[in-house]
Amino acid sequence: MEKEVKKIVQVLIAEDSPVIARVIENLLSSDPQIRVVGKARNGQEAVELTAQLKPDIITMDIHMPVMDGYEATKQIMAHTPTPILIASAAVQADGIERMFRAVSYGALDLIDISEIATGENKALSQKFIDSVKLLSRIKVVHHLLAKMEDRNAGMKSPPPEIVRPKAAGLGRILAIVASTGGPMAILMVLKMLPTNFPTGIVIVQHITSGFLEQFAHWLRSECQLQIRIAQNNEEILPGVVYLAPCDLQMRVGEGGIIKISDEPLYEGHKPSGTLLLDSVAKVYKEQAVGVILTGMGKDGAKGMREIKLRGGKTIAQDEASCIVFGMPKEAISLGVIDRVCPMNEIANDIMDIFNKGV
Repeated sequence: MEKEVKKIVQVLIAEDSPVIARVIENLLSSDPQIRVVGKARNGQEAVELTAQLKPDIITMDIHMPVMDGYEATKQIMAHTPTPILIASAAVQADGIERMFRAVSYGALDLIDISEIATGENKALSQKFIDSVKLLSRIKVVHHLLAKMEDRNAGMKSPPPEIVRPKAAGLGRILAIVASTGGPMAILMVLKMLPTNFPTGIVIVQHITSGFLEQFAHWLRSECQLQIRIAQNNEEILPGVVYLAPCDLQMRVGEGGIIKISDEPLYEGHKPSGTLLLDSVAKVYKEQAVGVILTGMGKDGAKGMREIKLRGGKTIAQDEASCIVFGMPKEAISLGVIDRVCPMNEIANDIMDIFNKGV
């Protein structure tokens, strides 16, 4: 049997700093499965070289002359859709805002290149290489945000009734897990939930360490719910969103209390969506509502099964609206999902469950 030949990943680097561009090129070229096929000094060149070279993936800086990385991402996703990894040192407020806006238009992930450029963080450098190889395999589509907006045009507003938790016991809880493509999906769901949402919302979003606070800030600027990064022993309150901290595990404890611990990775993840959902199932039982969104791999699927087995309700994002269908697909394949629906209908399905108890 002939040995399988692995595909060489062709990368376009969009970076206006020659020094940073050289660091990225040297790092990526150190892996025999990666080849840098071009370097763009600004966003306009990135757009043009993407059309000419047709790379498998682009590493995109945000702050660049002529055209910045945000606008370049919009142009590329509209005309020559290509996987994009935002690799930028633009971690100040305006840069972070544009980085997450780029995610809105289809960029797949974010990484702070300044930590890699020093060469001191070997683990982060390897993660960067691994991310480039993994993300290059994702099939991306034209006009991602435009498609979302088109779907939203026909979206119903959340039901106007004031939903209230049950008088006795903990009431319900909403738990959401997501990975690649998740920031935009989470925002779309949270924006459609009313400010008087009757329970707490606990979320695991796989995100590069260092970007969680900015992600929380972005969510606060875009939706009406309270957004917090969860703290240990914090009581879960109605209408508050609790984001799992980076590089820690988050569970829900008896009495509706957040439990944060520094445990090992679980099935490769820290925080783990499965560990969170499993704890939600054990504490809230039939009152738990689990949602699994776009993401690579299978994190969360087993946790959704636990919610289903204890009588809770489960929702999965459908394939057509996912950037990566891995996590929802795994949960659906287990036969534990009550509803499979497009991203722009998930909030209405959640409200259905909370208002009607179905």
